[in-house]
Amino acid sequence: MFDALANLLVYHWLGLDPASRLGSTVHFFVMDTVQIFVMLVVIIYVMGLLRALLSPEKVRDYVRGKPKWLARSTAVGLGAVTPFCSCSSVPLFIGFVEAGIPLGVTYSFLIASPMINEVAVVILAGILGWELTLMYVAAGLTVAYVGGAVMERFRPERWVEDYVWNIHMGKMTLPEADTSLAGRHRYAWSEVKILVGRLWKWVVAGIAVGALFHGYVPEGWVSAHLGGKDNWLAVPGAVLLGIPLYSNATGVIPVAEAMLGKGVAVGTTLAFMMSIAALSLPELIILRKVIKWPGLAAFSGVLAVAFTLVGWGFNLLA
Repeated sequence: MFDALANLLVYHWLGLDPASRLGSTVHFFVMDTVQIFVMLVVIIYVMGLLRALLSPEKVRDYVRGKPKWLARSTAVGLGAVTPFCSCSSVPLFIGFVEAGIPLGVTYSFLIASPMINEVAVVILAGILGWELTLMYVAAGLTVAYVGGAVMERFRPERWVEDYVWNIHMGKMTLPEADTSLAGRHRYAWSEVKILVGRLWKWVVAGIAVGALFHGYVPEGWVSAHLGGKDNWLAVPGAVLLGIPLYSNATGVIPVAEAMLGKGVAVGTTLAFMMSIAALSLPELIILRKVIKWPGLAAFSGVLAVAFTLVGWGFNLLA
């Protein structure tokens, strides 16, 4: 359906040549824009109906008081089903610390939350297929769990800003949620407006980058620099390339689609996606408000090594 609509608009109405670079680029942009935004609205609304009672405070309370291994597993799972991005990192970090949750568990949540969420998973599966989606999710959950455990070995408490430890928050009474159908509809629709409003520019930017890559980057160049699974430098290069960029797990999907279409190795593509979603420069700048520079360097190093190992591993298995 989406392909037919893009064909009608680009090749029939605009009269672009399907064999031209411009026609291929515009077709990719139109088809992915319509497809992703339709899926984005529908999935956010449906998940909003199901998650009307979930909040950052309740996420924190779910984790509090559990054994460390279970708390970390719970934090990773909740991070994967909650669409909190880097803008939520500081209040969530402070809330977790105030609740007495171990910092290793907190780091696991901070890694999983921007990298995996149900909206991105469904869209990724719809565009790239379930096989790659399951690979991405499995790798992301593993990195979040192991990354938090590794960070805990560094005794990260010494790297938390002093004011975070000094914060004393009074008990907060949460308003009782409206669980009626009308109340859930209002919540779900507000989620659509908030999340689409927050994501749309990054999604469009990702689609535009993917379209330009799809239409104008020669396959020979891709094969020489990024394509081969035996190109060991391609994976750390992809991780480093993702750091200055900013997007989210949804916005990077069109770029990954274009990369795979040009023959970029699966592991290299996965490492690039993870780097953009969880290790971007804006994310690190926001986290700097609560973590001192040595802690931020350790966090970045652990993730960069983990993403590189994931990329190499999947390239060897492919």
